Amino acid sequence: MSRIGRKPIAIPQEAKVELKDGMIVVSGPKGTLSKSILPGLDILIEGNQIVVKRNGDDKKTKAYHGLMRTLINNMVEGVVKGYEKRLEIVGIGYRAEMKGKDLVFHLGYSRPVVFQVPAGIQAEVERQNFVTLRGIDKELVGIVAAKIRALRKPDVYKNKGIKYVNETLRKKAGKGGK
Repeated sequence: MSRIGRKPIAIPQEAKVELKDGMIVVSGPKGTLSKSILPGLDILIEGNQIVVKRNGDDKKTKAYHGLMRTLINNMVEGVVKGYEKRLEIVGIGYRAEMKGKDLVFHLGYSRPVVFQVPAGIQAEVERQNFVTLRGIDKELVGIVAAKIRALRKPDVYKNKGIKYVNETLRKKAGKGGK
């Protein structure tokens, strides 16, 4: 049995969990998230804990067991605390700014890059070269951060571009460094 799938999920007092029509709905002070239950799994709410059980022992159900438990745990944590990703823009003349709800990046291209922030994500720019993304859905926050980073990935020779704040980059030597 999956080690992660076996662990029960504690429900904080601020969160409320419901099962409706093959969906799990988690609501809390930051918002509400819902996800459909993967096939072959049963979700039980026992007091202040959520337990994920599987119906069979086929390979796909075993794979879904730990995944579903982790997704539900991320939902509970997201509606209570929320998630945050920070990006740093490195390079001379590289900067970001907010225009309405859109992020505008100046990344050395001939024109600024306009990035539309999706619903459910709050973005803010600090000192023109730090972008902070906040939201309750861990998956969505990570996807948006990855899309922003892909606008100008860090260059391995100059370390210029958009990187995560906690990311360490290894700089390569150029032609002269043998």
